[in-house]
Amino acid sequence: MKKHLTAVLTVLICLGFFCCFQALIGQAQAEEKITVLTPLGSPPSIKLKPMAPRKGSMEGKTVYIVDNIYPNSDVLLTEMEAWFKREMPETTAIYKRKEAAMGGFEGEDPALWAEIKEKADAVIIGLGH
Repeated sequence: MKKHLTAVLTVLICLGFFCCFQALIGQAQAEEKITVLTPLGSPPSIKLKPMAPRKGSMEGKTVYIVDNIYPNSDVLLTEMEAWFKREMPETTAIYKRKEAAMGGFEGEDPALWAEIKEKADAVIIGLGH
């Protein structure tokens, strides 16, 4: 009986300390208020643009596959060129790699863009990521 009474008293004392501690924390939290502003802002409304018109049949067309010199993109893009030659032999697929001397993937390659404007019906550009 004495053991039970000791256990009950110990539990009641612990609960009392716990309740007092929670009340003190709640009071401290109620006194400390801060204002937080969201850094997200308001995004502008989105204006939808229509997709480019389709070319129809690819028969007799020339497709340039441009490698933007992203690391290892040549593996995928040369495979795309091989796919066109294997699956669509009536379509000419030309793989071109941008000149690294033109500033890497972010630089311009005026000679390549002039060639594409003159000879290509469509372009696939490998941008990476």
